[in-house]
Amino acid sequence: MRVRPLRGEPVALDLVDTVWVEHGQLADQFDDPEGVRAWLADHALESEGGLERVRDGLVETRAALREVLEGRRPDRLNAVLDRGGRRPKMRGGEPYELVVVDDPAWLPAWVAAADFVRMMGQRPERVRKCANPQCVLWFLDVSKNGSRRWCSMEVCGNRAKVGRFNQRHKDAG
Repeated sequence: MRVRPLRGEPVALDLVDTVWVEHGQLADQFDDPEGVRAWLADHALESEGGLERVRDGLVETRAALREVLEGRRPDRLNAVLDRGGRRPKMRGGEPYELVVVDDPAWLPAWVAAADFVRMMGQRPERVRKCANPQCVLWFLDVSKNGSRRWCSMEVCGNRAKVGRFNQRHKDAG
């Protein structure tokens, strides 16, 4: 089993990007329980409530996030968000927020959904789909000038450069 490496994206986009194209086929990190465990560990999220139920919540939330990113109605995402909330608290003179969910298995999914809302409230114009038409990944453009086009310059960006180079040489020859 191969787990896609994290790119330092917000947890919501890392959830969206647990499906990617590999050798022309869609690969899903959550097809294997170890992929679910790895994703949870990478984000320091608990998996109470049984791994299969946690996976189901993550898959549902991933689909809801993709729907919103693709311009569809947020009803499915709002249903996930309705499963929990944050409660402001104080401990030792320091503020913190307690996440409360109706089912512990939904905690990781709710955290990702809430992260998505936070991210979209800050810089929605910087959330982009990779410019490679064969790529299904999304990213948050944190470049200074906001001109990033590729999920990864090393993969999709390089493919585009090679394609343009080959086209120029084909046209010239």
